[in-house]
Amino acid sequence: MNREKILQQIEESGVVAVLRLNDSKKLPQIIEALAKGGLKAMEITMTTPNALDVIAEASKNLRNEFIVGVGTVLDGETARMAILAGAEFVVSPVLNIELIKTVKRYGKIMISGAFTPTEIVAAWENGADMVKVFPATALGPKYFQDIKGPLPQIKLTPTGGVSLENTAAFIKSGACCVGVGSALLDKKMIDGNDWEGLAKLAAMFRAEVEKGRK
Repeated sequence: MNREKILQQIEESGVVAVLRLNDSKKLPQIIEALAKGGLKAMEITMTTPNALDVIAEASKNLRNEFIVGVGTVLDGETARMAILAGAEFVVSPVLNIELIKTVKRYGKIMISGAFTPTEIVAAWENGADMVKVFPATALGPKYFQDIKGPLPQIKLTPTGGVSLENTAAFIKSGACCVGVGSALLDKKMIDGNDWEGLAKLAAMFRAEVEKGRK
């Protein structure tokens, strides 16, 4: 799948699951449940134990319609290793120009972190495919609306505190998709092997995205 198609799938799905796992044994079931709920992409953070091995395993066993990326990336070398392991997109919580250049050199999707308008524009001008506003809840959906006014061309995505209660508001305010961690990847559901419940929760997030778009 080429990068344009991957970016399109992420945007159409509207939700990127942000995964931080202490044990990757349940990863196949988690991915299956998320896909059943209509999601298309997962970000495996570098704070996950043996993250590169987890990315490699997930990428090898995935169906074509589900995309695995890497998150919490702070430098180009980490991005390179994750891409070689199979990551199709790279997410950072901060703005790092060299990191953006490395990811673009390998032809992958770059979602750069930023907070202020100046950082957001710098990330976009240096080649970020999307700009991740982090932490998003510090500013809220209204901030996205304010930024999109003078900068409608920039694709923004919130991460940090995104929930079922505010997903639609973020989308309505201009976010192209949302990054969701613990509010989606419910620890009790995963520990209890409640894959049907997880699939339903994923579907609820998708429904909120569509609600925001309408």
